[in-house]
Amino acid sequence: MKGKADHIGRQIEEALQMLSTPERAVQMPRYFKTGKGEYGEGDIFYGVSVPDQRSIAKEFYKEISLQDLSEVLKSEVHEMRLTAIFILVAKYEKAKSNTEKRQLVDFYLDHIEYVNNWDIVDSSAHKILGDYAFHNGEEEILHKLSSDENMWKKRVAVIGSAWFIKNRHYELTQKLVLNNLKHPHDLMHKANGWMLREIGKKDESVMLDFLNKYYKEMPRTSLRYAIERLDEELRQDYLKGNI
Repeated sequence: MKGKADHIGRQIEEALQMLSTPERAVQMPRYFKTGKGEYGEGDIFYGVSVPDQRSIAKEFYKEISLQDLSEVLKSEVHEMRLTAIFILVAKYEKAKSNTEKRQLVDFYLDHIEYVNNWDIVDSSAHKILGDYAFHNGEEEILHKLSSDENMWKKRVAVIGSAWFIKNRHYELTQKLVLNNLKHPHDLMHKANGWMLREIGKKDESVMLDFLNKYYKEMPRTSLRYAIERLDEELRQDYLKGNI
């Protein structure tokens, strides 16, 4: 980072370092699977809590430009990227025009390679891409990501559809779940099951109709996530294949 970007980027980094704890810095790499061959391989952690990162984002989101934010988001430090995403979400939620929102959506898509862990995805996909796609009839944004080879883009797509669920539109989520129903990674199994459960919170009959068609071919983790809130007898019927 250079010039002003260097200045504000360093302010954010110093704020994060001041709020870091050695215990959390040791725990987080294990929690986010940073070992060789694991999904978070190479990620670096200072050890900062999410509430503290949100506080820092709230402090800086108004003054930081997208050019400067780009440099923060490209950091190899996990908390720098997550804080940058919190800032981007804040900018999007405070945007006064659809043109401004589109600029932030484009920024997100241009930097999506740095949206590369489940917490960064889950903190932003629905709030930025989901909201924009829903209100502008651009579901194709999520369909395209869902068909990408990159797992994080696939997760962005299905978590992004949570905004549609919130507004009682369920078809998109079901299509995206089916598109990656048998993905090999459990992070997709969990995301798919979670979104099906969210549908169930709004309309249980819609979720059950979907499960009745596909539960026998779903990964076990997806099924367990989806049926978590059902009555125990019905849960067991699904788990035992008695539906």
